Amino acid sequence: MSGAGRTVLVLGGAGTVGSGIVKALLEKGCRVAVISRDAARLEKLKSFVPASTRERLVTLVGDVGTEEGAEAAKNSVVKALGKVTDIVSSLGFSWWQGGPPHTQSLKDLHKVLDTLLLSTFTSWKAFFPLVKDDPNASYTFVTGGAGDRLLMPGTGFLTVGAAGAVAFCQIVREEYPDVPCKVNEMKLNLGVATPERIAPGFVNHLDVGEAMATILEKKCVSHHVICVNTPADLKTLIVEGKV
Repeated sequence: MSGAGRTVLVLGGAGTVGSGIVKALLEKGCRVAVISRDAARLEKLKSFVPASTRERLVTLVGDVGTEEGAEAAKNSVVKALGKVTDIVSSLGFSWWQGGPPHTQSLKDLHKVLDTLLLSTFTSWKAFFPLVKDDPNASYTFVTGGAGDRLLMPGTGFLTVGAAGAVAFCQIVREEYPDVPCKVNEMKLNLGVATPERIAPGFVNHLDVGEAMATILEKKCVSHHVICVNTPADLKTLIVEGKV
């Protein structure tokens, strides 16, 4: 992929999944923007990507978890970058195991929903207008298999939040069937980890990044759920941009 001329906003780009995507896109020549509430995480991301690519990485401190914050972040992105060609939404945390529902508070549920579902909505509402009318643009959600089942005892709220994010992606595809830009969902039905933390049932976040780069390059599908169920699926994605 030649990323020259592509400007990609990676929401959640300072996280495990997002950082792999950011690194792959930078190495392909894209300009990449990342927003985080935590300046320290942005500095860590800068040190993670190759030094030769850092001039194409734009980091902004902001909060996309509220409508006002997301709108302010959008204005900052447009001011810093001008036109955005692609958006990748990789929001949320990788794990939550607070206990069975009867031991949790409403505040705990709100926290999970804020992180996994509500921020997906507020950021989409702010940033989707930047790309929706461009047939050469894309908006790709990254979700996971936690929404389909209880992964293990104590993870119930993770399932609720993840299921909400998956449902939101579905309604976006179906409510906007004719929007010109490519709208897709990459659904990772396995764990994602950094190389030093790889375990059975997990894939390397760098490989996820390579797969996302190919999806954005080839634009083979739109309004599609791209399911990654096995490492072999991920390898196919890296080559073909679809499974």
